[in-house]
Amino acid sequence: MAKKTTSVPSAQQATIAEIHDQKLRRGQGGELHQIAENDTPVLTTAQGGPVADDQNTLRVGARGPALIEDFHFREKIFHFDHERIPERVVHARGYGAHGFFETYESLAAYTRADLFQRPGEKTPAFVRFSTVAGNKGSADLARDVRGFAVKLYTQEGNWDLVGNNIPVFFIQDAIKFPDVIHAAKQEPDRAFPQAQTAHDNFWDFISLTPESMHMVMWVMSDRAIPRSFRFMEGFGVHTFRLINAKDESTFVKFHWKPKLGLQSVAWNEAVKINGADPDFHRRDLWQSIKSGNFPEWELSVQLFDQEFADRFDFDVLDPTKIIPEEILPVKAIGRLVLDRMPDNFFAETEQVAFMTQNVPPGIDFSNDPLLQGRNFSYLDTQLKRLGSTNFTHLPINAPKCPFAHFQQDGHMAMRNPVGRTNYQPNSHGEGPRESPLRGYRHFPAEEQGQKVRLRAESFADHYSQARQFYISQTPPEQRHIAMALTFELSKVETPVIRERMVAHLLNIDETLATTVAEKLGLQTMPKPADAAVPTRQDLPPSPALSIIERGPKRFEGRKLGILVSDGVNAKLLKELTGAIIEEKATVELIAPKVGGVTASDGTWVEAHHMIDGGPSVLFDAVALLTSEAAMDDLLREATVRDFVADAFQHCKFIGYDQSALPLLEKAGIAEAVDEGVIALPGDEGLPSFVSELGKLRVWGREPSIKLGKASSPPIK
Repeated sequence: MAKKTTSVPSAQQATIAEIHDQKLRRGQGGELHQIAENDTPVLTTAQGGPVADDQNTLRVGARGPALIEDFHFREKIFHFDHERIPERVVHARGYGAHGFFETYESLAAYTRADLFQRPGEKTPAFVRFSTVAGNKGSADLARDVRGFAVKLYTQEGNWDLVGNNIPVFFIQDAIKFPDVIHAAKQEPDRAFPQAQTAHDNFWDFISLTPESMHMVMWVMSDRAIPRSFRFMEGFGVHTFRLINAKDESTFVKFHWKPKLGLQSVAWNEAVKINGADPDFHRRDLWQSIKSGNFPEWELSVQLFDQEFADRFDFDVLDPTKIIPEEILPVKAIGRLVLDRMPDNFFAETEQVAFMTQNVPPGIDFSNDPLLQGRNFSYLDTQLKRLGSTNFTHLPINAPKCPFAHFQQDGHMAMRNPVGRTNYQPNSHGEGPRESPLRGYRHFPAEEQGQKVRLRAESFADHYSQARQFYISQTPPEQRHIAMALTFELSKVETPVIRERMVAHLLNIDETLATTVAEKLGLQTMPKPADAAVPTRQDLPPSPALSIIERGPKRFEGRKLGILVSDGVNAKLLKELTGAIIEEKATVELIAPKVGGVTASDGTWVEAHHMIDGGPSVLFDAVALLTSEAAMDDLLREATVRDFVADAFQHCKFIGYDQSALPLLEKAGIAEAVDEGVIALPGDEGLPSFVSELGKLRVWGREPSIKLGKASSPPIK
């Protein structure tokens, strides 16, 4: 795929001999720096061969495909893929479900992929959601990227769309993948922190890797702490190709859009959820499917041609960049519905093997260097995890369409070719044959260029889209990014690493950098980090990047927690419960005892939680329906105070009847009530409260709760 770019700097074209003679070293972007004589050992392969470039895979030209002869990359990724058993090296903490994908309309004009030919056709699917950094036993609400891997069992083989809930990644070249994951995981000498990036190794690597700055903005945003799998987007990340029956190519980026809208949690809320229910996301998906409230997403695409790719401001092969939806709108082409949980977690969710190279005819790859490396790496990973080349024999990985090949034997083979012939061509008339008509055909792209380890100059702008993401956020979301950066960097013990990160932030947004620097107590502001390309100030905000701007505006699929006591107003409880169910949402009752309470009319009402086990962080909004007779006992419960105070602190809507006023006073919020603290039934009745719940949060409350004036000395 050609793209017009200016020539790379002459320093990047220096020969190996020149580098050696002048005692130069390459930086992250391929730039050369003078180094002094010292005892620094030379990086080598495991065989002892010295390595000239550890930043870029070998490819045809600066933007061409990766070459299989790159033995250094092969060895590095091979060893990385086999580091741990039995859990996945990354995405170890996962949860999956079965479902189907339904095509909206024929896409025959763009692709010959069978599943996109017939409107209304349903294709079986299996989806695995995951966190990246944590181990299998880590908690669900870690601040992390979420995996969003979809296996579609098409009539022409399995298609694995192995994506994340963030559309960009930390690195541009797959050769750096072992490094970013090593840095993010627990530090090897102490084996902590678990499932956290708030430590020196991660931020040391990031502060030395400018290409990561766009991804950092996403990971420090609320996107990294979703309320539920059901409320997050998914992305294919890379640029792919669609190929039609005429072998014509259209570039494509894949997006999964949740039907229930986007929603995340506050960081303080995430911490408390992990303590109250470390399986929060798993439980939410299980309960949703088991109750018949099937999660649903639309598969949307951004389609574009070579002309668009050439005129777009950034390189479409760069996995640290997006194409804003305001520039190239998404088109919905089908829906994904999850309607069945696995019969056995290990047999299905744990043994499912996703590989980016699994594509049906009609879907092809671009020269994205991260995608090229993933295609090369995933087969190694599955062999190591599942112990045999025959992992495709496992039911969860086996195609559901007819298949035939001559592969045989091997560890734990469950099927073998039948008959005399196990090779091709043969004259016995036995076995399968290739089909030039039906078989997979790659797009015949022309490639030319030297065999080089080089990063394309069109990949060099590391700050402009990071800035665009930040300015696209609403004020509450911008505050959360600043708070996340401050928290993470406060756990970094090496001051120079904190300073380097603030230097990068200065290239993104000066106010953000200043806020973080003040809260970290930096005495002097560093200079902005050197930038290969100056940050563009002309990129407009993209509202599609904001969770709050794209919020659901309805309470459907959410959960109201109602704190009840003996003597609760039976009529009010029934009316509120009915109104919430009418909104297609869920009600759960929290009581002093899990057995339940006796309502005002003498009926017994069963509870879902006792107050010690049902904190308000588990719910999207809360209501306090109590009684005067029970108030003395409730006021003696510290957990009741926390229930109300946390709901207020986390900017949730709170409904209450008059008997619960002492609880507001006990929680210290009676004098701070706002439009999100609503009396029930109130002058306008329950519909007013229920209609407000669609806003999900009262973000205007947050500054008075969480933000105080900086106490650090002014930065000079």
